Amino acid sequence: MKVILQQDVKKLGKKGDIVEVSEGYGRNFLLPRKAAVPATASNLNVAEAKAGSKARKAAMETDEARLMAKQLEKVEVTIPVRIGEGGKLFGSVTGKDVANALKKLNIDIDKRKISLKGEVTGEGTYDAVIKVHPSITSTIKVHVVAA
Repeated sequence: MKVILQQDVKKLGKKGDIVEVSEGYGRNFLLPRKAAVPATASNLNVAEAKAGSKARKAAMETDEARLMAKQLEKVEVTIPVRIGEGGKLFGSVTGKDVANALKKLNIDIDKRKISLKGEVTGEGTYDAVIKVHPSITSTIKVHVVAA
């Protein structure tokens, strides 16, 4: 029996997938729970239209992410920190600090998407990697200066 999944089903497929299942599984489990609909001609046409729309939307998101990544590469932020004797930092510089510095430039990026390359040990310039899209990253310069 062919069905079109209306929601993600573990070990079977994702929403919108057209899958072949046994008659009993489809009729007694998937259909009553509204997890799938029978793969009739009209339902297949609707599913194909949704898949095309989803693909176009994903392509647009990827293009926007590439544009944003290009623009972010030009950005440089300065983070003032307290530095003690011998040039050692008090505390550390994290993705949250970089996110706050970017917020001052009207760029809103989640702190969990920012990671610093290497360890920030003192004053200097460091690279921060920003995950703009699951497959697209951008690198910005972070200047750490004494406050």
